Amino acid sequence: MKRTGFITIVGRPNVGKSTLLNAILGQKIAIVSAKPQTTRNRIAGIETRGEDQFVFLDTPGIFKPQNSLGDFMVKTANSTMHEGDAVILVADVGFAPGDVEISIINYLKQSETPGILALNKVDLYRREQIAKTIADYAALFNFEAVVPISAKKGKYVDELMDECAKLLREGEWFYEEDMITDQPQRQMAAEVIREKILRSLDKEIPHGVAVVIEEYKDEGSIVRIRAEIFCEKASHKGILVGKNGETLKRIGSYAREDLEKMLDAQVYLNLWVKVKENWRDSQRGILNFGYTEE
Repeated sequence: MKRTGFITIVGRPNVGKSTLLNAILGQKIAIVSAKPQTTRNRIAGIETRGEDQFVFLDTPGIFKPQNSLGDFMVKTANSTMHEGDAVILVADVGFAPGDVEISIINYLKQSETPGILALNKVDLYRREQIAKTIADYAALFNFEAVVPISAKKGKYVDELMDECAKLLREGEWFYEEDMITDQPQRQMAAEVIREKILRSLDKEIPHGVAVVIEEYKDEGSIVRIRAEIFCEKASHKGILVGKNGETLKRIGSYAREDLEKMLDAQVYLNLWVKVKENWRDSQRGILNFGYTEE
């Protein structure tokens, strides 16, 4: 008997939502970095086990937006939460519930949506801290389950999956058995490049970057990709390119390595950097770079 369900993964920025999704799938489909606000779009990860198909919806972190892009990200997280048959609230076990977590719990109460609490980063804290945080959340809401995990190390992810399985419903699957994501390869390629930018640059610059795939040619054993990297200031372009183009070359080298693993093909990657001033502050700007709710 087939079962399925949409499970939304939500929480504040940088708590490990995308890392958890990758750990569940056993491979990388969502980019990760130490910087908050890495995820910008809703990402579906599909895990099929026996007769069960889980569709996990990764979301941007919920935060107080400062520009049009931030508004889009928070709206995406909130609307995706409404899509889920169940919700996994990912929280850092070292911190008490804050405004973001309480707002999510209020949604669960009002909508009567089943919720699982995944307390992440347990490998960094003592048992006393874990017990205290569990008690803090238990006082606020009766979760279907509370599972302390370490998404980065893959610890207790199977236990979390066991709890998710209890929330599936009988019904036909939405995706083929061998699918792991609904993301087009062009979008995944753009995200891989953006991840390498996030990891290569500091401070504000990476958050003001958008990547557009202008050309994607799959020739079987070879994939040719031409990507344009947009930043907000001419000075940022100079930093992205680096002295004698070294920074851009390093970004391209790291991205190519990941893309070749992902696509199982040789990748020819051509990167260009352009300036689009203050695009994050413009509704038209974020639409032009594909940040739409459709």
